[in-house]
Amino acid sequence: MTLPWLAVLKSVPWSDVISNAPVVADAAQKLWKVVSRKAATPVRPQPVASQQAGAATEMRLTALEAEIANLNNEMLETSKLLKELADQNALLIARVEANRKRLRWVMGTAIAAAAV
Repeated sequence: MTLPWLAVLKSVPWSDVISNAPVVADAAQKLWKVVSRKAATPVRPQPVASQQAGAATEMRLTALEAEIANLNNEMLETSKLLKELADQNALLIARVEANRKRLRWVMGTAIAAAAV
């Protein structure tokens, strides 16, 4: 009986995954550089033009600034996580490829030993 996850693993185009791993890692690195540069520039509120702006407007502005800062931090953390996952994926793909080559060598050796 074939396990469902084994069927899924067999249906994955591993050659495409292996060939695209460096592209994914590079894209994650570029994303990280862009996001980390944007996060380094703090958001400064513009001065309110009207002198009649009340305390409610100031509170709303403060709340919006806090939300923007929160979203900026989340974006930075998410892009950092994506970069780490892409790096781990590239490492995993490299190890899978090395194991595939090693398995071919072992199978060739076993076939040669069986023929002798």
